[in-house]
Amino acid sequence: MDSINQQQPEENRADLQGAKAAEKIKELTGKAGTCFFCTEPIGGGALVTRPMALKETDEDGTLYFLSSNDSHKNQQIAANPSVQLMLQGSDYSDFLHLHGRATISTDKEKIRELWNPMLKTWFTEGVDDPRITVIAVHPEEGYYWDTKHNMAIGLLKRVAGTITGTTLDDSIEGTLSV
Repeated sequence: MDSINQQQPEENRADLQGAKAAEKIKELTGKAGTCFFCTEPIGGGALVTRPMALKETDEDGTLYFLSSNDSHKNQQIAANPSVQLMLQGSDYSDFLHLHGRATISTDKEKIRELWNPMLKTWFTEGVDDPRITVIAVHPEEGYYWDTKHNMAIGLLKRVAGTITGTTLDDSIEGTLSV
């Protein structure tokens, strides 16, 4: 543990597995509308990172996105389905890093479920645009940083810590294993 964690007067770590991990993923992704979606480039090199609008997270922790079948992202996933996602829900908490496997489908029912008229900017033929695909990311592992209570209590603890010179940040963090 690093020094900031050793200075905490209360427990600030909770590693989560299975259903508890999926529940935390759903909670934290619900606070973040977008994420950084990272794929490995074909032929190797540094990760390719782009912002993506998260459309849904299901009860199992699977995250859903809409993408174009002719995008570099879809080509990279087809070559290597290993992806990383980074999300931030607020200034002081709700941080999430996930590693998982992506699958691509043309499930019309799921496309209709995730569709929003604003997407017509990218899919000019609307919900029936033949280029639309669904990317489902099935998390395998990750790491989260959150608050134990809420932002107001976290702020009060930070102010009290500042006044007393103690570490009282109300944080909780840990690994996720789905």
